[in-house]
Amino acid sequence: MEFLTAAYAGQPVWLWISFLAFVGLLLWLDLGVVNNKDGVVSPAKSALMWGAFASLAVAFGAYVAFVYAPDPRYYQNPDNLNQQAVIQYFTGYLLETALAFDNIFVISLIFAYFAVPREYQHRVLFWGIIGAIVFRALFISAGSAVVTSWTWVLYLFAAFLIYTGWKMLAQSDKEMDFHDNPLVKFMRKRFRVTDTIENHNFFVRRPHPVSGEAVLFATPLFLALIVVEFVDIIFAVDSVPAIFAVTQDPFIVYTSNIFAILGLRSMYFMLAAAVERFKYLKYGLSLVLILIGIKIIWNFGLSKQLELVPYLEAHWSLIATIALIGGAMIVSLFATRGARSPVAP
Repeated sequence: MEFLTAAYAGQPVWLWISFLAFVGLLLWLDLGVVNNKDGVVSPAKSALMWGAFASLAVAFGAYVAFVYAPDPRYYQNPDNLNQQAVIQYFTGYLLETALAFDNIFVISLIFAYFAVPREYQHRVLFWGIIGAIVFRALFISAGSAVVTSWTWVLYLFAAFLIYTGWKMLAQSDKEMDFHDNPLVKFMRKRFRVTDTIENHNFFVRRPHPVSGEAVLFATPLFLALIVVEFVDIIFAVDSVPAIFAVTQDPFIVYTSNIFAILGLRSMYFMLAAAVERFKYLKYGLSLVLILIGIKIIWNFGLSKQLELVPYLEAHWSLIATIALIGGAMIVSLFATRGARSPVAP
């Protein structure tokens, strides 16, 4: 049993396995018990699901505050490690949740393009979580190894975040078009794909057009799943550097990411019908990315190396994220208070 007590990224292997097993239990309860039949997830049910996942995220925060044993090498100050860890955890969780809002808008466009019926959308989102858990683990493991070995890489993260935020501001009104998407074109060219969705199946057997033998065909539902996974990878390219600006503790980075993703998928049906109401949210997200990039330069360049300015603790990121995202949402809702939200696809 030495394997279970061995350390990986600052924490024993058994802790990582226990967390993944807990997430697996949640997913089983989700698809196997609560949503074991196809059906439209109402906004009210979506809100309850999100509330459940958010409550679990808060409960896990209590674990971080009172039980978790942080690795000191990932923290600026060797004192009050649990206090630092819990602030960084909630900052990361709220930051990832805020960045995930933009993902909701894109997913709604994907479902509309592939004409995914509302009763099958939860199934796509569920299996999308599996891929997100795996890809985020790979991204975060690689990011942690790079940042630990070469701290200067954080400056590249900072430049990327500032560029991404500025680009998001410049293209805030640009619509995403999937008609000429290279991934969709590749999938349709390389795989046999049916013209219509066949119940909730990702694959179906149909006669081969030449031999007549029954062969597997992918359905548009599978294409929608692949595009959702691809979009999540693109968003991870932004969000993983952003959270490494908040904390370098890999366990805090990963757990806050996963709880945010679980919340995203559950809140989708609550917010998808009102995406047009949050017209200014991208501006808030853009400013968050830019400020986090600036904070990296401030902390690791101006503060730690040049000692010109005081070090900004993680709670300042938390305050800035809440202020910018909350402010953008309030302004959006006020500006569109007389508009009727379209029905989600």
